[in-house]
Amino acid sequence: MNQSSTPDTEKAEELKAAANAAFQAHRFAAAIELYSQAIDLNTNNAVYWANRAFAHTKMEEYGSAVEDATKAITVSPTYVKGYYRRGAAYLAMGKFKDALKDFRQVQRIVPKDPDALKKLRECEKAVAKIRFEEAIAMEEHDRHSVAESLDFHSIEVEDSYQGARLEGDNITLEFVKKMMDDFKNQRSVHKRYAFQILLQTRELLLSSPTLVDITIPDHGHFTVCGDIHGQYFDLLNIFELNGLPSDDNPYLFNGDFVDRGSFSVEVIMTLFAFKCLYPTGLYLSRGNHESKSMNKIYGFDGEVKAKFNETMADLFAEVFCCLPLANVLNEKIFVVHGGLFSSDDVKLSDIRAIDRFREPPDEGLMCELLWSDPHSGTGRAPSKRGVGVAFGSDVTHRFLQENNLELVVRSHEVKDEGYEEDHDGKLITVFSAPNYCDQMGNKGAFIRFTAPGLKPEFTKFNAVWHPNVRPMQYANNFFSMLA
Repeated sequence: MNQSSTPDTEKAEELKAAANAAFQAHRFAAAIELYSQAIDLNTNNAVYWANRAFAHTKMEEYGSAVEDATKAITVSPTYVKGYYRRGAAYLAMGKFKDALKDFRQVQRIVPKDPDALKKLRECEKAVAKIRFEEAIAMEEHDRHSVAESLDFHSIEVEDSYQGARLEGDNITLEFVKKMMDDFKNQRSVHKRYAFQILLQTRELLLSSPTLVDITIPDHGHFTVCGDIHGQYFDLLNIFELNGLPSDDNPYLFNGDFVDRGSFSVEVIMTLFAFKCLYPTGLYLSRGNHESKSMNKIYGFDGEVKAKFNETMADLFAEVFCCLPLANVLNEKIFVVHGGLFSSDDVKLSDIRAIDRFREPPDEGLMCELLWSDPHSGTGRAPSKRGVGVAFGSDVTHRFLQENNLELVVRSHEVKDEGYEEDHDGKLITVFSAPNYCDQMGNKGAFIRFTAPGLKPEFTKFNAVWHPNVRPMQYANNFFSMLA
């Protein structure tokens, strides 16, 4: 990387310094823009490419991170950070074989570096653990359903237990409020009741269609929330601002309830309990993080095992496979976690016909519903995430027109103000996890629709205090670097 000094290279270095400062301030989108300007002036500096790759990783744009890290390696084949950044991006995408190749290459380049060897060994150990668990799960897959082998009635509640209690099989509002208060004070719910909530939620979801049609009566209102990502105290703030879910105050939580935040158990137990209490007062859509592979990397699997046990983690995985994939409000508003499709001929009937009772595939309609993102232009482009597709305004307009709809609401992306309107107002992104991962500085938001007009009304809110438990506290130590 021998760089002769010219006005362009000097300016590029100034831009890199500004980008580094933006990165340190957690202004990752600004950092990407500044690194891009530096690259425009000097394409042969591997540091710029690797730094931009790291910023893309922070923005969860793992496909773009892989591309930039690969470019850094092309510019300088012995540049260690290029392999390290690409390996981390592959890891975040669940591409463990590719990640291991890059971490092994780091160790080859710097064989005497103890940190490189330590990271390689940690990666090998973490990946081996996941592969072992997956192999066991595959062997047991055809044997039995965890849900069908459980009887929560047989679990004794000890006299010493001081938390929320139920006398019968019906979830009550008094129980849910007590459980929420216990969670707020970092006390757990008894596993007997946790199993009951999950099993009863599963029964409700099994009877739900893949695409749920929701009717909002005239003068009735309906609230849509985006990603919560285990930020329990921010969920409580939403309820403080907008009221608890009920048949008269219905909500739709649009996926990614868990992972990243370290109070994911508390979030999902609360949402599932309200689903049991008010089946038509709270609706749930699956997000890309309601999956085994994401949960093993981003902390939820470890959190459930730490707070309960492995059987509970297996049951969560089963219940997540029952979640609907999308909702339609009053035949006008299409609500989905990720986005639209790689082809123009998708009808609502095609979505209804998806077999959703599975782990998300790597391609196809189900994958795109969970993973895709809009972009500001027209047409389609490769996804910055490396999964799904990036779709333009014309794609949104055609989908709405062909399905006689008026608006797409989706989540899946951090937005500085908690929401963003795109594609000539025909697409809204809503994200409800403020100061995401305790570092992004964004606001959260939710949307309220009132029938019959269904004009979106936005409420923005800031992050609230939470106990000093870091994001991804329960993730494998190696994966916690992705926080």
